[in-house]
Amino acid sequence: MAIVLTLALLATAPSLDFSRLFTFTNNTGDPGGGVWPQTGSLFMAFMLGLLLPLYTVTGFDASAHTSEETRNAQRNVPLGMLRSVWWSFLFGYFMICAFVLAMPDVNEGAKQGANVFYWLMGGSTMPVVLKDLIYIGIVIANYLCALAGLTSLSRMIFAFARDGGFPASKVLRFVSPTHRTPTYAIWVGAILAFLSTLYSSAFLTLAAGCAVFLYLSYAMPVAAGMLAEGKTWTTKGPFSLGAFSKLLGLLTVLGALVLYYIGVQPPNDKLIWYTIGLLVIMAVLWFGVARQRFPGPPIGEMIAKRQAEIAAEERAVGAAE
Repeated sequence: MAIVLTLALLATAPSLDFSRLFTFTNNTGDPGGGVWPQTGSLFMAFMLGLLLPLYTVTGFDASAHTSEETRNAQRNVPLGMLRSVWWSFLFGYFMICAFVLAMPDVNEGAKQGANVFYWLMGGSTMPVVLKDLIYIGIVIANYLCALAGLTSLSRMIFAFARDGGFPASKVLRFVSPTHRTPTYAIWVGAILAFLSTLYSSAFLTLAAGCAVFLYLSYAMPVAAGMLAEGKTWTTKGPFSLGAFSKLLGLLTVLGALVLYYIGVQPPNDKLIWYTIGLLVIMAVLWFGVARQRFPGPPIGEMIAKRQAEIAAEERAVGAAE
């Protein structure tokens, strides 16, 4: 659907003025429909604009979520992450370019603010049937994206519960013998996701938070690995960044902090309270529960023991080969 939309916008563009792609204009404040507060700095306006590619250069986390089912995971998972970022960047860049090129007037489009997509599609000369199909496709794509997000969340809840890292871990690690899915983990994830929407009526703020926290969650283990490298972490797998490991790790952490700073600018400053709330909850759960009960991911003999437990559970529900 993304490819269809991109091609349709380019095919029906009033003209293809490629100079638009290299022209910088400060459209903060009223000229930009109030999406961002007015700033006199073109550099700051550019930095605020980085929030848009935050939504497109994602998907790398899916490689980690499916690592347990990936063959030769130590090599293929990091390669999958790199490929995901590359293709997300490539297709996302061309789509953004198509939006800019398809606008009858860039400044008028900027004034539409968050309504720019509907303004652009409403004034487009593409056939009505094609527009309707694109709208339907976008709704379906977003629905599937939400399902994928819930799947990712339930997998993480189940994984931590399986290792004893959550309150009520025995319940959350339960796998339905009928559906072969972690039933309670899925429902808990769905309820928590719904409750998170009750805090803010601004959908864009919630979307910004999802993107920002995704990058922070990615940077946290990178920072931990950077500090442990050469100390408690001395043996690397078949995929290694070599001498560039710590440098790229530092750039990753700094980049995530910059993106967080961008993401909490008004009108998304409610994310600051989100952050404080999450830090408090995580501190309570860690020091009050998980620190004493969570042994960490299985290593050494624990791996074989865990594999035996999983095999026994699969045999119990008739899933073993």
